[in-house]
Amino acid sequence: MRLFKSKKYSSLEELVKACQRQDPSAQTAFYDLYKSKLLGICFRYAKTGAEAEDIFQEALIKVFKNLGELKDTNVVASWVKSIVIRTAINYYNRTTKQEQLNSCVDDIAAEFKSEEHERIINQMDMEVLLNVINSLPDGYRMVVNLYLIDGFSHKEIGEFLHITESTSRSQFFKGRNLLIKKLEQKGITQYEIS
Repeated sequence: MRLFKSKKYSSLEELVKACQRQDPSAQTAFYDLYKSKLLGICFRYAKTGAEAEDIFQEALIKVFKNLGELKDTNVVASWVKSIVIRTAINYYNRTTKQEQLNSCVDDIAAEFKSEEHERIINQMDMEVLLNVINSLPDGYRMVVNLYLIDGFSHKEIGEFLHITESTSRSQFFKGRNLLIKKLEQKGITQYEIS
C-alpha cells in the first residue's frame, strides 16, 4: 500500500521538503495525510465542533508557517501533534479559561484506587472514553486529556495551563473520579469490562 495517493511524493521526507518549498500540491497532500488525526486531537480539547475546526485551522497555519524550521523529517508526526496540542491549549487559555475552572462536583463521594481507574480506562473502547471525557468540565477535560491521553506530566501540564503542579494533580484526581462516575452512569463498570 502506498503512503501517498500522489505519485509525485514517494516518501514523507520528499513531501516535507516540497512543503518547505511551499509547493501547493505538497501542502494539499500533507493536509490530507494528517487531517483526520489532527482533527481528532482538536475535538478532544474543544467544547464544540466549531471550536475544534478553529483550533485545527490555527494549528495548520502554524505548521505550514514553521515547517521550514523542521530539520529531521522523521519526527514530523510528533512535531505536528505537539503544535496542535499547544494550539488547543493556547485556544483554551484565550477563550475558555476565563470561565469557572471547576463545576460543582462535591457530590462525587466515591474515591477510586489509582490502579483501578487505569485498568478500567485502558480496557475501554476509545470512542466511548473520548465522548465521556469531552463531557467533563473544561478544566478537568484539559488535564485528563493532557495526562491520560497524551502522557504529559503534571509539571508540564502546569506550565501549559499556567497552574501549579499540585493544581494539575488535583484537577486530574477530581476529573478522573468524575469520569469514572460518568462511565458508571453509562453502565460501564469494572465488572463488565473484560
